Amino acid sequence: MKRILVSGGAGFIGSHLCTRLVNEGHDVICLDNFFTGSKDNIKHLMGNHHFEVVRHDVTYPYSAEVDEIYNLACPASPIHYQHDPIQTAKTSVMGAINMLGLAMRLDAKILQASTSEVYGDPIVHPQPEFYWGNVNPVGYRSCYDEGKRCAETLFMDYYRQNQTRIKIIRIFNTYGPRMLPNDGRVVSNFIIQALNNEDITIYGDGKQTRSFQYIDDLIEGMVRMMDTEDEQEPLEIVVPGQYYYRNGSHYLRYEEMMDDTAQPTVNYIKLSPQGVEVRKQGQVNVHMVFEQGKKNMTLYSTPFGTLQMGIAATGLEIMEDEDCIQMKVDYALDMNDEHVADCYLTVQAQSKDLGDFSFYEN
Repeated sequence: MKRILVSGGAGFIGSHLCTRLVNEGHDVICLDNFFTGSKDNIKHLMGNHHFEVVRHDVTYPYSAEVDEIYNLACPASPIHYQHDPIQTAKTSVMGAINMLGLAMRLDAKILQASTSEVYGDPIVHPQPEFYWGNVNPVGYRSCYDEGKRCAETLFMDYYRQNQTRIKIIRIFNTYGPRMLPNDGRVVSNFIIQALNNEDITIYGDGKQTRSFQYIDDLIEGMVRMMDTEDEQEPLEIVVPGQYYYRNGSHYLRYEEMMDDTAQPTVNYIKLSPQGVEVRKQGQVNVHMVFEQGKKNMTLYSTPFGTLQMGIAATGLEIMEDEDCIQMKVDYALDMNDEHVADCYLTVQAQSKDLGDFSFYEN
């Protein structure tokens, strides 16, 4: 049994997290100022002797003896975070400082609930963790976006300077019970319009990507992230296996296990008439670009070392029908300017709507 502090514990996500942790037998302190959180969200936990509620604003210091801290406190919808933008920025920044200070004093693990909004108005779709974004520091949304970016900075610097045991996750559009139905978020609007049998509003030019996930999947990812030993870099919590089509290019994202003990490797693949781009992040790290008739150099990094390779596409084929897309690349592999092998790479998405992929590499 662990003693766990959840700031923002009476909100949509926080209440589900508190429920999960209490059901696992942990002692949970729910910290909330009830600006957007609600006692109704946690009333089912009130009689449990493993659960404690404290009305508190995280912009002020708080002290308790805990083993882990989940820092979720901050209004997350435009309607709420633009109501008092200065307080919103203070909640992210001062809240992070206060929770990090507590974690450092106690040698507790602490997880920051960050957001896909750190990417701003992205020009890369989908957004991998190594993408730095396309941001506006002075816009109406900046009180939230910049606050979350500053919180990530503080978390990384507390780790580098003080060896604080940190975790950072980036949350995308989440839906489920207890979410506020009219909070201005796109996922809320989609679901409410669908339930009311209304036309679904598409915002902007309709080319933006959206990653939706159910609340239970997010909570599972948060708990698993906290249980990792040495993961400090920001990690997106998204549904594995995604498909996008933008401006004539196909985008795939999925995870694979390289062996029984390794962290999953995340794959990003872009298919276009000009060529194929493959990125792997995790146990294996590589960025490969296959272009017909061109040789490109790449670094292939594994726990056992790094290799410099040359890859030259000798054949490129993309086949597509209503329910399936399949790509095959034949390529020559060189090392130290010497030909090593003739290889091929095949990617097949069985159902583009569901993002169900199979991956073969030889």
